[in-house]
Amino acid sequence: MDLPDLRINYDPVDPDQFDRPVTSFCLETSKDNDDLPLHSHRKGQLVVASHGSVMCRAPGGLWIVPPQGAVWIPAGVQHSNCVADFGKLYTVFIDPQVSMLPRTCCTLMITSLVRELIHRLSVFPPLYPLEGPTSRLGRVLLDELVQMTTTDEMYLPISPDARLQHLATSLLNNPGDRSTMDEVASRYAMSESTFARFIAKETGMTFGRWRQRLHILIAMQRLTAGSSVQAVSLELGYETPSAFITMFKKTMGQSPRRFLAERSRLINSDSLP
Repeated sequence: MDLPDLRINYDPVDPDQFDRPVTSFCLETSKDNDDLPLHSHRKGQLVVASHGSVMCRAPGGLWIVPPQGAVWIPAGVQHSNCVADFGKLYTVFIDPQVSMLPRTCCTLMITSLVRELIHRLSVFPPLYPLEGPTSRLGRVLLDELVQMTTTDEMYLPISPDARLQHLATSLLNNPGDRSTMDEVASRYAMSESTFARFIAKETGMTFGRWRQRLHILIAMQRLTAGSSVQAVSLELGYETPSAFITMFKKTMGQSPRRFLAERSRLINSDSLP
């Protein structure tokens, strides 16, 4: 699936060269965008956004990671991460033999303690002594991570079905497409009712809810990158910014302005350095 904006603009790390159960790295992005194909690691990967957003692609869908959120990618899962220009992220690699985290990709709501542990671990060399303070720090991080709650609000399901992948690519390239379900169904030689059953089977959602989730992911990526509410509402095809704000608030439980203010508060007062 040739999804847009899935690129790498930081020096990648090969975690499998470090024979330690837990390693943490801080990566800062530039504005040089190079393609990064789907890849996997022997270890699981926790991606934590500190400044700017991250969009993760993996079999089954897309995950958006706003600042101070995290996404878990289990060992061996093909994935690619797109980080906002001039962003900052932490990536924690965990040996599957010591990990008690889920066996499927998911978004984690992490605490300030977990964020501080991740930052602190990233300061030390990745080949730290197997017995000592750094090793104990890693074990504490593992104990804390398994207690974190998961959420699916930042996830867009995309099954391997070629028709759904084509539709996802089309809408990601043109998120302002406001075609009706009947119009979209006709593109795939389906009746409206057949298309509705197809979307429900492949995503577990109605078409309207699935497209709305796609809009939320794009909106969060654009807003955390500095786009205005007016610009985002226009890109997503809403007639007025107020219509977009209503949709966002109904879905996320808060307005875009409050969402951004909350993220800014986390970054300034309770965030990774």
